Amino acid sequence: MIIGTGIDIIEVLRIKRALNAWGSKFLGRVFTKRELSYANRKKFSHENLAARFACKEAVLKAFGDTRVGIRLKNIEILNDSKGKPEVILHKEAKEFANNNNLNKIIVSMSHTSNYAVSNAILWRDRDG
Repeated sequence: MIIGTGIDIIEVLRIKRALNAWGSKFLGRVFTKRELSYANRKKFSHENLAARFACKEAVLKAFGDTRVGIRLKNIEILNDSKGKPEVILHKEAKEFANNNNLNKIIVSMSHTSNYAVSNAILWRDRDG
């Protein structure tokens, strides 16, 4: 059963500006090493990072309150072997999901050279 949805869009330029202003400090606060490793293999890594940033924000919005105290870095967006994005939760994000009986988070993301967008759907089994 769907219990929450979230969507986010971001201008890729915002990520470029954050990288220019704060560099590795920004990256370390928002992205995991695995996310950065994946993005750095891409030709347009800033677009990929913008899509992951939008995905993290969409997950927070699906949780129902962006002020629940979850750090963006603890919402990890990776790709499975077929390239499908998947969410791995850590620390307070995982605790929030466990406390709310969330069984699955389904996400989709896309980007152009100017914008990145993502949506998230929270799923709970009927008996959960």
